[in-house]
Amino acid sequence: MNSKTKKKLQEFTFILPALILFLVFVVYPFIQGFPMSFTKWDGMSPNRVFVGFSNYIRIFKDANVINATKNTIIFTILTMLFSNLLGLLFAVMISKATKINSVFRTCIFIPYCLSLVLSSYIWRYVFSDVFYGMFGVPSPLGSTVWVMFGLAAISVWRDSGYCMVVYIAAIQGVSKDYYEAAAMEGCTKLQQFFKITLPMIAPAITTNFTLLLAWGMKVFDYPMAATAGGPGRASETVAMLIYNNLFTYFRAGYGQAIAVVFTIAIFILSTTLSHTLRAREVEL
Repeated sequence: MNSKTKKKLQEFTFILPALILFLVFVVYPFIQGFPMSFTKWDGMSPNRVFVGFSNYIRIFKDANVINATKNTIIFTILTMLFSNLLGLLFAVMISKATKINSVFRTCIFIPYCLSLVLSSYIWRYVFSDVFYGMFGVPSPLGSTVWVMFGLAAISVWRDSGYCMVVYIAAIQGVSKDYYEAAAMEGCTKLQQFFKITLPMIAPAITTNFTLLLAWGMKVFDYPMAATAGGPGRASETVAMLIYNNLFTYFRAGYGQAIAVVFTIAIFILSTTLSHTLRAREVEL
């Protein structure tokens, strides 16, 4: 065994535990549940009626699927954009290693350490008892128009700290020589940001946008804890719709069909976004 092969084998051992967990708890259940999507089954009865592709055809005609997809897309776009914008803004402002900046970083990152359910409960209280009770501002969680914006605000509050940490690590990895050379050439701070900082932290941008896309598309905890999918079905996401079909409506076969299509869609979108941004890194 040559040194190059030995090194690759050693590197592979680092990801082996995570790979095993992924195969056991994600890939295997997905493969095992795939045949279920071609059946009409309530999830409890031993009898399963084979219905072919009728579940999949039904997905594209179901108004509830369209509504849940719309809600999920709105949530994903809002959280992906604003979490990254705020995270990058915080990172630029407090990237220097000082004591006060360390305090600010801790305060901004703390929300990410809270669970999604606890974050939802906190903001449900803030929206109803603080915003409305003290300032008379109606809670967005009670509005069919603004509920997804309210849920997105909870996610941005929590996830922007994570994005900030990734961006700070990337910014601190940029050599100061670039900025010194740019300053000697008369570049302003704004020009240095767009010409040096952004291109050099492009891999971090790719990572954050791809992760936020995946997190947003499979969001379940925020609407379940804060609104239970309401008012009406205004905040029901695709993940919630899958859960409801599997465990509430006892339509396990149909719910599994939605899950299969949804999983494939997340994979395609995440891969496309990642490849697009990585191609952009080369251009930068």
